[in-house]
Amino acid sequence: MVIEYPTHMRGLCYFFLLILIQASLCTIKVIGRTGQNVSLPCTYDAKTYGVLSFCWGQGKVPMSKCSNTILSLNDGGVLYQQSPRYQLLGWVTEGDLSLTILNAQKSDAGMYGCRVEIPGLFNDHKANTHLVMEEVPTTSAMETRGFIDAKLEKVQTETNQEVSIAFLGMGIGNIGRIAAIFCLSVIVILVLVIRRTILSRGTLPHPTTLPTENIYESV
Repeated sequence: MVIEYPTHMRGLCYFFLLILIQASLCTIKVIGRTGQNVSLPCTYDAKTYGVLSFCWGQGKVPMSKCSNTILSLNDGGVLYQQSPRYQLLGWVTEGDLSLTILNAQKSDAGMYGCRVEIPGLFNDHKANTHLVMEEVPTTSAMETRGFIDAKLEKVQTETNQEVSIAFLGMGIGNIGRIAAIFCLSVIVILVLVIRRTILSRGTLPHPTTLPTENIYESV
């Protein structure tokens, strides 16, 4: 027994099915910094399906195609590119269709949608990404000055420690040399004193011979 539904009932079922499919899509949040590149992810199984047509658009992925298309490829070739800032830097042949926005700005914030046209009914791969742009944190002049002063103080301290260690090594070497010279000088002086003492004891004065006076008696 086959139950046939009226055409308007089948259309209503398809409509609710599309609503469920759209509701099941999750949204990824990506935070970017102004002036830097930001990447919005989108991948699919290229080994199974091969290289397919796809598109990127501003806004959530609609029921067909992309809303406000900014980049699209058809059979591996670029079909449309709104700006050279929108680039595909991943391996497209391996299913990496992530959109890279070069030099992202505040105006780039918002919702982006990726659709990969997979053959079959309701088989398209869809990904929604919410891009939030933030300013690059700046360092105040006072913080920068304090950071530089801290670095200089650290370098100066390390230099003083190295110089102190070097002088300490030189001082120990000089003390050793001075002590050796002092000891050698003392030894030389002692040798000279001892030698002089021995020589002075070994040399005795010779007796002095007085001339004999002849005494004559007068007759």
